[in-house]
Amino acid sequence: MHKAILAITLATALTGVAFAETAAPKFITPQSNDFVSSRVVGLDVYDNSNHDIGKIQDVVFDQSMAVKGYILSVGGFLGLGERYVAVDPSSVAVKFDDNDKKWHANMNATSDQLKSAPEFKYTGRWNSSKS
Repeated sequence: MHKAILAITLATALTGVAFAETAAPKFITPQSNDFVSSRVVGLDVYDNSNHDIGKIQDVVFDQSMAVKGYILSVGGFLGLGERYVAVDPSSVAVKFDDNDKKWHANMNATSDQLKSAPEFKYTGRWNSSKS
């Protein structure tokens, strides 16, 4: 009986130590010029001539949770024949237009450049319904 009480007491004490070593939560106050990924995913991407050349379908984060890239869907019509390409976030200018009260994404690329870019596939590492 004493062993059971000692085991429970020791387990409880060690649990407290584990919680004590965990850092306290940190909170932030997002600024008006910050944005959330839900406002980026789904944005149409336009070229310099204001032609629709793709759509942001996903955001890629590195292990430190910094944005590493955007997955764009390009080509196709009504979802048929579209493919995905991964682009560096510095290639896409995402900004809020105060006049339109909307987010906009622009890229210094053509539709043909995106269609000929290496294809990104959601295979292996990520579980997704996307192909």
